[in-house]
Parts: sequence; C-alpha cells; structure tokens
Amino acid sequence: MSTTIRWTPCAAALLCALLVAGNRDGGSRAPRSPSARQTSWQAAPLDAPAVVDATAERTQRQRAWAIPYNGRFTFTRLMYGGGGFGRRGGGSWSHDYPNADLNIPEILEFMTSINVTTGASNVFTLDDPRLFQYPMLYVSEPGFWTITDSEAANLRDYVLKGGFLVFDDFEGNQLRNMVAQVERALPGFELIEIGPDHEIFDSFFLIENIYIPHPLVAVTPVYYGIFEDNDPSKRMLAIVNHNNDLAEYWEFAHTGYFPVDITNEAYKLGVNYIVYAMTH
Repeated sequence: MSTTIRWTPCAAALLCALLVAGNRDGGSRAPRSPSARQTSWQAAPLDAPAVVDATAERTQRQRAWAIPYNGRFTFTRLMYGGGGFGRRGGGSWSHDYPNADLNIPEILEFMTSINVTTGASNVFTLDDPRLFQYPMLYVSEPGFWTITDSEAANLRDYVLKGGFLVFDDFEGNQLRNMVAQVERALPGFELIEIGPDHEIFDSFFLIENIYIPHPLVAVTPVYYGIFEDNDPSKRMLAIVNHNNDLAEYWEFAHTGYFPVDITNEAYKLGVNYIVYAMTH
C-alpha cells in the first residue's frame, strides 16, 4: 500500500538549504566523526576526457569513485563513453553530478524508513561487477550513451536479475540513441508510454501532476516504461524521463535557481522511483 505524503514547499526548501549548504560548489562536505551513520564523501575527479576508453587504467581509476558495500541504498550512476560534455570537465554521464547524487538520498532518508547511504554515491561502468550489489542505476544524457557488446550483456543480466534503470536528462531525437543502445541489451523490447495511473507514480508520494516542466528546454515531458516481456502488468525494468531533467532540480535545490514547488515535485518523483526499485 502506498503512503500519501503532503510536503509543504517551505519545509522542503529549508530542508534542502540545511542539508547541502556545505556543498554549494560541488566540493566535499565537512568531515564526519567515525561514529556518524553517514559515510564521508569525496568527489570523483572529473578531469577525465569526455570519451572514456575501456582500459585497465580507467577501471582502476573508477574503482576509487565508489564506497565499500554497506547494505544500504546507495545512489549509483553510470559512467560511460560517448560524446557530449558534462559538469566540471566530465562526459555527458556527469551532468548534475555530484550534487544531485548527494541531495536525493538526503531527502530519501528524511522522508522514508529506507536505510540510506548519505554523503556518498557510486559511479560505475557497466563492466564493474559491483553494480549488481545496487538495485537502481541512474543514466544521465543517454542521447550520448554508447556501450560495448560485453556491457550490453551485463546490462541485460542486471535488469533481468532485478536491477532498475532510470534514464533522465535528454530531449527530442536523442531518444533514438537511447533506444538503439537498449536494443543491444534487450532485443525486441518495446518502449511503452505510461501515465499518472502507473503505480510507480504512487509508490510513496501521491503526485497530482507528474508532468514536471523541463527546467531548461521548452519541450513536453513524456514517460516511457520498459517491462518484462513487454507487458505493462509485469515488473518495470526501466523508467524513461524523455524531454525532462529531474536531476537538474535535485542539483540546484539549495540555490533557489528553480521554483521550490516544482523542485519538490522532482524530488517526489525521484523518491518514488527509488521506492519502486526497492520493492519490485
């Protein structure tokens, strides 16, 4: 049974301001005592080239961008090769990183009873076996995403073993590339449009209007699902936020850059996605 939560804009704005005040420039937070529940966090060095080669050096470097497994929900982002540019010199995979990845777990911990890692996040490539320890994988800018044959096989194994994908921050015909890459992992899959009546939009928060406007581009948001056996009555393997960028709202929640009421709705969607991933 879902739980309906009424979250006032003022309370949400105050919460975000308090939680991320020490991380406004994307730097690390103040050190926590060893007895603190949270894990101390250090930003991944985003000075790597936008196109990342699948080399042993990259794999070794990337391994330092994750925390030791602790049994808690830890926000996990996909690092991939491809075109485009992200925040602070990274590739497209790094859009809205790291603040978005740090802010949404804080809200999740505050609003739910899920055991959450705060102050830290993971960045994995698809060929990292540790990916299978985490139930949800966030993919930013999939319009520029590319995968190898082995990564496609791992992606297929990940979702069929219970993993959940969130595709976000892309618009227009960038959808074609996302579809082409997923097709390599899940041949014959269908992209099925979903609306407010799907349970993912009511898994924790009751959201009255799921069509949150894109923060930067004048487009109309659309939500698609990828389902087991292309059957919407079965488990959703992926949610596709086309013509939207939820993580942009998460990243700038503490700045006042976007309206608080819209930012609240973006957080609600993020929490619902995570709760759905943890319960399906």
